[in-house]
Amino acid sequence: MPSASDENVEANRICVAVATHKSYRMPTDPMYLPMHVGKALHPDVDLGFAGDDTGDNISLKNSWYSELTGLYWLWKNMDAAYLGLVHYRRHFETRNMTTRFTSSDRFRRIVSGDEVRALLREHQIILPKRRHYVVETIRSHYEHTLDVRQLDETRKILTDMCPEYVEAFDHVMAARSAHIFNMFIMSKGRLTEYCSWLFPVLFELERRIPPDSYDAFGARYPGRVSERLMDVWIITNGYPYVEQPVISPEPVNWVEKGGSFLLAKAGIKKYGKSF
Repeated sequence: MPSASDENVEANRICVAVATHKSYRMPTDPMYLPMHVGKALHPDVDLGFAGDDTGDNISLKNSWYSELTGLYWLWKNMDAAYLGLVHYRRHFETRNMTTRFTSSDRFRRIVSGDEVRALLREHQIILPKRRHYVVETIRSHYEHTLDVRQLDETRKILTDMCPEYVEAFDHVMAARSAHIFNMFIMSKGRLTEYCSWLFPVLFELERRIPPDSYDAFGARYPGRVSERLMDVWIITNGYPYVEQPVISPEPVNWVEKGGSFLLAKAGIKKYGKSF
């Protein structure tokens, strides 16, 4: 007989938003909701996807918050038992080794709704596999590649608004790996709790360090800072989770990415674009 939790997972819908700002191939599994983020900034553009500009939304902040405008929309407007966020260039990958190593079509290797339901019967939260920096801490990597004042101001905000999170923040900053990418799947209750904590912190950070004081790339810092805050929330609250592999539909240019990191670490040139 299935447990009560089994029945809950099976009976309630899972909605995973796929954040995109352009026309792009999308997963076909009904679990996924292709979402045009920043739709309010481009009202004349119709990608044929759901927009993040209806109901309670922050779509106009997309040039600063990136995929988080999609997360905010999910939090405020989507009534599903389980909610998640991925990116058009970054998805959770199946654990099925046969599929992973025999399919040349990367979209066939994206995790299915059935596999996610199986994971949620045993785990409360699904996160991407940790990214390991090896020669850098989370803070030193940010300092070498971006504007570290953003992290320092975030710590001050946590001290002012929710000091119980500062210890975990310091732990994450000193670590050499983290769950980044703003990717996750969790119950609506957990997501509501996370967003109720995350967005007030980011809104205050936006007030203290105006994003429009940067160029277009630098202005997206609230989305980058949030990637370093997921583990802070997880650690402070002691929430269990399971890690899932990550796949990109597009091959990553590791030569360009590695070269840019080395230039940044040497103090020659910080990041000026996404990879």
